[in-house]
Amino acid sequence: MYVLTDQPSLGNHFLAELRDAQIQQDSMRFRRNVERLGELFAYEISKTLPYVETEFETPLGSAIVPVLTEQPVLATILRAGLPLHQGLLNYFDKADSAFIAAYRHTTKDHDFIIEKLYETTPDLNGRVVIMCDTMLATGRSMALCCKELLSRFAIKELHIVSIIACTEGVSHIKSHVPKAKLWLGAVDEELTTKAYIVPGLGDAGDLCYGTKLD
Repeated sequence: MYVLTDQPSLGNHFLAELRDAQIQQDSMRFRRNVERLGELFAYEISKTLPYVETEFETPLGSAIVPVLTEQPVLATILRAGLPLHQGLLNYFDKADSAFIAAYRHTTKDHDFIIEKLYETTPDLNGRVVIMCDTMLATGRSMALCCKELLSRFAIKELHIVSIIACTEGVSHIKSHVPKAKLWLGAVDEELTTKAYIVPGLGDAGDLCYGTKLD
């Protein structure tokens, strides 16, 4: 598990702005900071991928440069994951993409279940997949989506990216998707009864795109 803010970097600055209730009022800046963190995660993940030395001709000669042997597939859970996905796509700019729509459905006993409504994906067999969502609270949505993809495809390598996670969500992912590599911005300890991370930053989807109807 990699936690971006374990070491001082610009990532701490971007995350601080995401948490700041005053700066959050600027939805364009909120989305851009999520995107920036996606770019930082893409850079860090790129260090773990395979490269091949390739010769390129310059106007004055030739140069040997290591380049990626293949592009990953970038997958996201709608809607809060979209700007994070865009940040990853800014750097993995030739990558294929997959999109999944899932939401929490509250039951009569005040628990909730995960409903998946939509999925579109390329062939993931033998591919490196980077799955992202801005928040990892209980981890149930992420685990459900990842397990379904893993049951259908022989995914070569799975990376999960989230800006803020809760310890409960991290434990859930480790238990249910043990082969996934976790890339997190920060890990908070507390989770409310409505499954919001504390201190967290609030509802990332609402902050990106406006308050939704319940």
